[in-house]
Amino acid sequence: MDALIHKADTLLDALPYIRRFSGKTFVIKYGGHAMEDEELKQRFAQDIVLLKYVGINPVVVHGGGPQIGEMLKKLGISSRFVRGMRVTDAATMDVVEMVLGKINQEVVSLINRQGGKAVGLSGKDGELIVARKMLVTVEEEGKPPTTHDVGQVGEVVGVNPRVVNALTEANFIPVIAPVGVGESGESYNINADLVAGKIAEALQAEKLILLTDIEGIKDKSHTLIPTLGSTEAERLIKDGTIGEGMIPKVECCVAALHGGVKKTHIIDGRVRHATLLEIFTKEGIGTEVVRWTA
Repeated sequence: MDALIHKADTLLDALPYIRRFSGKTFVIKYGGHAMEDEELKQRFAQDIVLLKYVGINPVVVHGGGPQIGEMLKKLGISSRFVRGMRVTDAATMDVVEMVLGKINQEVVSLINRQGGKAVGLSGKDGELIVARKMLVTVEEEGKPPTTHDVGQVGEVVGVNPRVVNALTEANFIPVIAPVGVGESGESYNINADLVAGKIAEALQAEKLILLTDIEGIKDKSHTLIPTLGSTEAERLIKDGTIGEGMIPKVECCVAALHGGVKKTHIIDGRVRHATLLEIFTKEGIGTEVVRWTA
C-alpha cells in the first residue's frame, strides 16, 4: 500500500507543472546517445507522448550527424570539417537528406508505437525552414581571418510555422528533420540545435530543450550549474569556462531567449526520462538557461 501511495504522491507533485504548462508549446531537440540506445529511444518516445496527453504541445527536432558520417564512410565519401561544419557538396547533401529522412520516420514510428500521433516533416515542407548559404570565417592567431565556402550548409533566415501550427491544432506531434530550402529550391544542411532554436522562436515556445551527451553546463570547478542567466552565459563563453563543443548550444539558447522563448534547457539525454525529470521536478537534471540581464 505504501508503494501505491508513493506513486500517487509522485503524480500530485507533477500537478502544478501540468497545470502551468497545459496548452504551451515545447520544442525538444532530440540527439546524441538518446538516439542510439534502444531503451533510451523508447523512453524518449514515452516522454513525448505523455507530454501530449497532459495538454502540452511537443515539437521534436532531431539531429543525425553521427549517422550521416557513418553512411558517408560506407559509401566511400570523405568528410571534411571547417569549424565543426561538415563541408557539404551535392553528393554529401544527397546522403544527408537520405539519412535524415530515415531517422525522421524512425522517430515518428517510435512515438506512434507508444500511442502518439506523430507526423514527419522536412524543413522543406511548406517552406518551413527558409535558408541561405553559410560562409564560415576562421580566425587563427597571427593570421588575417579567412572565409570558407562549406557548400550546402545553411543558416536559417526564416521559419514559416503554419504547417507546425496546423498539425499541433489537429492533435499531431510534428517531428522535423533539419534541412532547409533556399530561394531557388536548393537544399541546405543545417545544425539541428540552430533549427530547434529558430523554430522555438517562431512558435514563441514556452521551452526549448536540448538533449545532449553531458550533464549540462559546468563551472570551472566542474560543478553543474542548475540555473544560468543569459548574460552570465555569455561571460562564461568569453572566459573559456564554456568550451567549444557547448558554445553553439549555449548561443542557441541565448538567441532563443532574446527571440521570445520563455526558458531553455540543456539536459543529459543519457538519463532515462530526462525530459520528464527536467520539466516536472523542482530540481531538474540539467542546466536551465534563463533571460537574466544581470
